Parts: sequence; C-alpha cells; structure tokens
Amino acid sequence: MFFAPMFMRALSVATVCSALFGPAHAADPKPDAAVKTKSIEARMFLDDRIKADTVLVADCVAEGKKWFNKNAAEAAAARKADPQFFKDGGWDFERKYSVRSVVADRYVSVLRNDYTNTRGAHPNSDVNTILWDKSDNKRISIRPLFTETADNGATMKAMVKAVIASLRTEKTKRDASETATDEWFKGVAPSLLKIGAVTLAPSTEAGKSSGLTFHYPPYAVGPYAEGEYVAFVPWETLKPYLTAEGTRIFGGARPKGDAEEP
Repeated sequence: MFFAPMFMRALSVATVCSALFGPAHAADPKPDAAVKTKSIEARMFLDDRIKADTVLVADCVAEGKKWFNKNAAEAAAARKADPQFFKDGGWDFERKYSVRSVVADRYVSVLRNDYTNTRGAHPNSDVNTILWDKSDNKRISIRPLFTETADNGATMKAMVKAVIASLRTEKTKRDASETATDEWFKGVAPSLLKIGAVTLAPSTEAGKSSGLTFHYPPYAVGPYAEGEYVAFVPWETLKPYLTAEGTRIFGGARPKGDAEEP
C-alpha cells in the first residue's frame, strides 16, 4: 500500500442519470493517494482548492486512508472466501473531494463523491459532505447557524418541508413525477443526521451563502436510474430560525449556473 501527494486539476462530478463517474483512465490526472492489491484498486483525488489548505488536506487524506483500509480488508476477505468472483479483477473504488463553496472566508463546503464497483450488477455511487471551519481548522455542523436544530423541532420541520418541495420540482424537470411520492421521501426526516448531506450554496453576493443544498445519491430519494438529486432551500425560508452568525453569512440568490450543476 502506498500514499503519495500529487498534483491534479479539479474534477467535476457527473450524475448517475447521465453517466456514472467511474474509474480513472490513462488520460485522467494521477491520484493524490492510491492502493492496489490483487483484491482491490482504490484512488483518491483532491481538488486544487482543497490542496491550498494543508490542514484540510491532512483531514481528507486521513479519512480516505481509513476508507481504503476498510475496503481493502473486506475485499481480501471476500476474495479468500469466493475467489471465483474476482476472476475479472479486484474491487474498484474511487473517492473525490471537491470544494463547493467558501462562505465568509471561513466556512468551506466540501463534496465527497464515491464510486464503488464490487463486481455486482452495476457500479454504485455515493455522496457526502464536509463543512470545514477554517478559523478553528475542524469539521463542524450547521448547528451554529440556527437557534435550534432539535429532532422534530420547528427548524428541522421547515427544512424537510422545503427539501421535499425542491425534490418534487426536480423530479418534474426530469419527467419523474411518478416517483415524487411520500414513499421515496420517507428517508428525509426532520433530524440533522437524517435529512441529507448538506452544503452551503454559493451566492450572487460575494462572501455569502444563498441557502442550503442537500445532496442525495442514487436510491436515496428515487430509483437508481434517476441518479443523484440536489435539493435547494433558499436562506429566506430559514430566516426565522437563524442565529446572529447565520444572519451574517446568508444573503443573495443562488447563481443560475449552480442550479444546473448536480
């Protein structure tokens, strides 16, 4: 196993409904960390904006190494138990960290996109997020931006209502209204741990955030074929629940181009 820092250009993330972002090819930039054995091949990429913050780099790489090690152990055990399932090669993993926004020169929203291929019916993808506080050099949640974030509290209920409304709109755009049902949305619960992976959306006003975006991988709020969904909640909807810090960092509108990105 080896881990080596390397330079690369920033990468975009494709939605599954158009094309799954998949394993690296010869023309792709070299990974910032990688591991390759008979059982697994895994790569990790950091975009250039992350590389500008050495503490954030160390945090992402440490997390990525744990991910590599966990999957390498599982792949080795699976290969030992059922070697015939590895006749076409080992399991394949790829993780990409990219900056989504920087707000008030302090709060950095990071998208973490994963590709996994364990030789099943099809590869899978996942999305998660990190909110990084540059002032304290640590991961935080959005709690400090709101007066309360209790499970089933007023703030979380307002967020869920707005998220589901946004998802319904997105499904209409994709001609997928038939899956805009309570059954598909039941996993979007009024709890910070269950509502979805959140980022601060960029804004037309410099240094501000236009609201929250919630990121859902395939299967989370719709069938696999529909791919990834992003729900947007404008800051005005959340205004009654903001702390002084939340009021300070939110403002402006969502840039038109941002709404067109996955």
